[in-house]
Amino acid sequence: MLEADQDVVLCREGGPMFRIPGKQRPASHRFAMGWLLLGIALLAIVLYAAPVAANLHINTGHQSRVQTFQAQTLSQLVKAHQLASTVQVLTSQPPSVILQFPLFPSGVKAAFPKATGVVTIVQGNPAVSLFDTVTVDVSNMPPDITFTIFFIEIANKPFGHVQYVADLHTRSDGSGDVTFQTITLVAFAEDVRTPVTSTDQSGEASGTQLEHLGMWFSSLQDAQKALNNNALTGTPFDGGNPPLHAGPQAMTDGQTSPVF
Repeated sequence: MLEADQDVVLCREGGPMFRIPGKQRPASHRFAMGWLLLGIALLAIVLYAAPVAANLHINTGHQSRVQTFQAQTLSQLVKAHQLASTVQVLTSQPPSVILQFPLFPSGVKAAFPKATGVVTIVQGNPAVSLFDTVTVDVSNMPPDITFTIFFIEIANKPFGHVQYVADLHTRSDGSGDVTFQTITLVAFAEDVRTPVTSTDQSGEASGTQLEHLGMWFSSLQDAQKALNNNALTGTPFDGGNPPLHAGPQAMTDGQTSPVF
């Protein structure tokens, strides 16, 4: 088989030979082919490098989280008063980490002085997921009432930045519990129009850290009835219409230092 640019030689027996020049590729064509091959090579490099870089970024974030949120490290933070003294680091099988801290009555204290609560945060394998499992258990609370749960910047008024995370409805005996999954140990709030940084357990971090937990009456009317106080006014701690239809804070971790 002849190549496209190969010369053809013809001859006749006893006669002269004739050479027919093959088709010559122009220099511009060879130049374009070179750039095409270079482009294909660059594309292959980009397609290979992008997943590697993304994986490196993810692994770096996971590594930082693993180093920060280890049981021994968190226990040291409690001793150094960088976490509240009410926080307990429970025994767990690595890489899981379990934190636990109590809730104290705030708005319900006068009418329900024996109200208690405990929050348990379980960090799973940080190499797999950043989500934490949070369980809130309460007892001796107003019965048959729905409460909203928020991560908050400050445990008590004025509360600062907040994030709604769950509802809890008490039973007829005033007990109740709820379990939910969300990013907890690195929860933060941010107004991207005016970005800020703050310090968490791993060091300087984006946004304002949400390191406390509080519970609010989801209904002002329920609060007024349960607390026998019609002078209570509405708060924004529940979504939907009308605005300010939630009641006062009911429970809080009550600490100045972070609890998570």
